[in-house]
Amino acid sequence: MVSADGQVAAQVVNQAKIFIHIIGAVKSPGIYELDAGSRVVDSVFAAGGLTSLADQSSVNLARALTDGEQIFIGVVGQTANAGVAHSDQNNLINLNRASVAELEGLPGVGPALAGRLVDWREANGGFKKKEDLLEVSGIGDKLYSGIKDLISL
Repeated sequence: MVSADGQVAAQVVNQAKIFIHIIGAVKSPGIYELDAGSRVVDSVFAAGGLTSLADQSSVNLARALTDGEQIFIGVVGQTANAGVAHSDQNNLINLNRASVAELEGLPGVGPALAGRLVDWREANGGFKKKEDLLEVSGIGDKLYSGIKDLISL
Protein backbone atom coordinates (compact mmCIF):
# COMPACT_ATOMS: atom_id res chain seq x y z
CA MET A 1 0.00 0.00 0.00
CA VAL A 2 1.21 3.49 -0.76
CA SER A 3 0.12 6.37 1.47
CA ALA A 4 -0.85 9.84 0.24
CA ASP A 5 2.71 11.11 0.90
CA GLY A 6 4.25 8.34 -1.27
CA GLN A 7 5.43 6.14 1.61
CA VAL A 8 5.05 2.37 1.30
CA ALA A 9 3.12 1.00 4.25
CA ALA A 10 3.76 -2.49 5.58
CA GLN A 11 0.84 -4.83 5.18
CA VAL A 12 0.25 -7.31 7.99
CA VAL A 13 -1.08 -10.75 7.05
CA ASN A 14 -2.29 -12.91 9.91
CA GLN A 15 -1.57 -16.62 9.57
CA ALA A 16 -4.61 -18.86 10.10
CA LYS A 17 -4.47 -20.87 13.33
CA ILE A 18 -5.52 -24.37 14.35
CA PHE A 19 -5.91 -26.00 17.75
CA ILE A 20 -4.59 -29.49 18.45
CA HIS A 21 -4.58 -31.71 21.52
CA ILE A 22 -1.38 -33.68 22.01
CA ILE A 23 -1.23 -36.45 24.61
CA GLY A 24 0.92 -39.41 25.47
CA ALA A 25 4.71 -39.44 25.75
CA VAL A 26 5.41 -35.70 25.42
CA LYS A 27 6.81 -33.47 28.15
CA SER A 28 3.80 -31.12 28.36
CA PRO A 29 0.60 -32.72 27.00
CA GLY A 30 -2.20 -30.31 26.33
CA ILE A 31 -4.01 -28.13 23.83
CA TYR A 32 -1.87 -25.93 21.61
CA GLU A 33 -2.54 -23.25 19.02
CA LEU A 34 -0.40 -23.70 15.91
CA ASP A 35 -0.21 -22.12 12.48
CA ALA A 36 -2.40 -23.73 9.83
CA GLY A 37 -0.21 -26.03 7.76
CA SER A 38 1.74 -27.24 10.80
CA ARG A 39 2.94 -30.82 11.03
CA VAL A 40 2.82 -33.37 13.85
CA VAL A 41 6.49 -32.59 14.61
CA ASP A 42 5.47 -28.96 15.26
CA SER A 43 2.95 -30.13 17.87
CA VAL A 44 5.64 -32.25 19.53
CA PHE A 45 7.92 -29.20 19.78
CA ALA A 46 5.04 -27.11 21.15
CA ALA A 47 4.54 -29.76 23.85
CA GLY A 48 8.17 -29.54 24.93
CA GLY A 49 9.42 -32.51 22.94
CA LEU A 50 9.23 -36.26 23.38
CA THR A 51 9.85 -37.99 26.69
CA SER A 52 12.59 -40.60 26.96
CA LEU A 53 9.91 -43.32 26.72
CA ALA A 54 8.35 -42.03 23.50
CA ASP A 55 8.06 -44.29 20.49
CA GLN A 56 8.70 -42.02 17.49
CA SER A 57 7.32 -44.67 15.16
CA SER A 58 3.90 -44.53 16.89
CA VAL A 59 2.98 -41.48 14.80
CA ASN A 60 3.93 -39.98 11.45
CA LEU A 61 5.83 -36.85 12.52
CA ALA A 62 5.69 -35.41 8.98
CA ARG A 63 1.88 -35.59 8.67
CA ALA A 64 -0.01 -32.32 8.26
CA LEU A 65 -2.36 -31.41 11.11
CA THR A 66 -6.02 -30.45 10.97
CA ASP A 67 -7.93 -28.21 13.36
CA GLY A 68 -9.36 -29.99 16.39
CA GLU A 69 -7.18 -33.06 16.01
CA GLN A 70 -5.87 -35.17 18.86
CA ILE A 71 -2.34 -36.55 18.52
CA PHE A 72 -1.26 -39.54 20.61
CA ILE A 73 2.44 -40.29 21.08
CA GLY A 74 2.89 -43.89 22.18
CA VAL A 75 5.45 -45.42 24.52
CA VAL A 76 8.13 -47.87 23.37
CA GLY A 77 6.80 -51.41 23.83
CA GLN A 78 3.16 -50.31 24.07
CA THR A 79 0.84 -52.34 21.88
CA ALA A 80 -1.28 -50.52 19.32
CA ASN A 81 -4.41 -51.59 21.20
CA ALA A 82 -3.29 -49.67 24.29
CA GLY A 83 -3.58 -46.29 22.53
CA VAL A 84 -6.32 -43.70 22.86
CA ALA A 85 -7.85 -44.62 19.55
CA HIS A 86 -10.25 -46.81 21.48
CA SER A 87 -13.48 -45.58 22.94
CA ASP A 88 -13.31 -45.45 26.73
CA GLN A 89 -16.59 -47.27 27.18
CA ASN A 90 -16.54 -50.14 24.73
CA ASN A 91 -12.97 -50.66 23.52
CA LEU A 92 -13.89 -50.17 19.86
CA ILE A 93 -11.43 -48.71 17.35
CA ASN A 94 -12.23 -45.05 16.84
CA LEU A 95 -12.08 -44.30 13.11
CA ASN A 96 -11.38 -40.61 13.72
CA ARG A 97 -8.41 -41.18 16.04
CA ALA A 98 -6.86 -44.53 15.14
CA SER A 99 -3.38 -44.73 13.67
CA VAL A 100 -2.62 -46.76 10.55
CA ALA A 101 -1.24 -49.53 12.78
CA GLU A 102 -4.41 -49.63 14.87
CA LEU A 103 -6.62 -49.73 11.78
CA GLU A 104 -4.58 -52.67 10.50
CA GLY A 105 -5.87 -54.57 13.53
CA LEU A 106 -9.31 -54.70 11.94
CA PRO A 107 -10.06 -57.92 10.05
CA GLY A 108 -9.41 -57.54 6.33
CA VAL A 109 -7.58 -54.20 6.70
CA GLY A 110 -3.94 -54.21 5.62
CA PRO A 111 -1.39 -51.39 5.43
CA ALA A 112 -2.58 -49.98 2.10
CA LEU A 113 -6.26 -49.90 3.09
CA ALA A 114 -5.46 -48.48 6.53
CA GLY A 115 -3.52 -45.71 4.79
CA ARG A 116 -6.50 -44.98 2.53
CA LEU A 117 -8.76 -44.80 5.59
CA VAL A 118 -6.49 -42.19 7.21
CA ASP A 119 -6.19 -40.29 3.90
CA TRP A 120 -10.00 -40.25 3.49
CA ARG A 121 -10.44 -39.14 7.11
CA GLU A 122 -8.01 -36.23 6.65
CA ALA A 123 -9.42 -35.18 3.27
CA ASN A 124 -13.04 -35.22 4.47
CA GLY A 125 -12.74 -33.86 8.00
CA GLY A 126 -13.26 -37.23 9.64
CA PHE A 127 -15.89 -39.93 9.52
CA LYS A 128 -19.36 -38.62 10.39
CA LYS A 129 -21.08 -42.02 10.34
CA LYS A 130 -19.89 -45.61 10.05
CA GLU A 131 -21.36 -45.89 6.57
CA ASP A 132 -18.79 -43.34 5.36
CA LEU A 133 -16.39 -46.30 5.24
CA LEU A 134 -18.16 -47.44 2.08
CA GLU A 135 -16.81 -44.33 0.33
CA VAL A 136 -13.21 -45.50 0.85
CA SER A 137 -11.73 -47.37 -2.10
CA GLY A 138 -11.35 -51.03 -1.19
CA ILE A 139 -14.20 -51.25 1.32
CA GLY A 140 -17.25 -53.02 0.06
CA ASP A 141 -20.38 -54.33 1.73
CA LYS A 142 -18.74 -57.59 2.84
CA LEU A 143 -15.74 -55.96 4.53
CA TYR A 144 -17.95 -53.25 6.03
CA SER A 145 -20.29 -55.81 7.59
CA GLY A 146 -17.28 -57.59 9.10
CA ILE A 147 -15.89 -54.49 10.83
CA LYS A 148 -18.89 -52.22 11.56
CA ASP A 149 -19.36 -53.68 15.05
CA LEU A 150 -15.65 -53.23 15.88
CA ILE A 151 -15.48 -49.49 15.24
CA SER A 152 -16.72 -46.23 16.72
CA LEU A 153 -16.59 -42.56 15.73
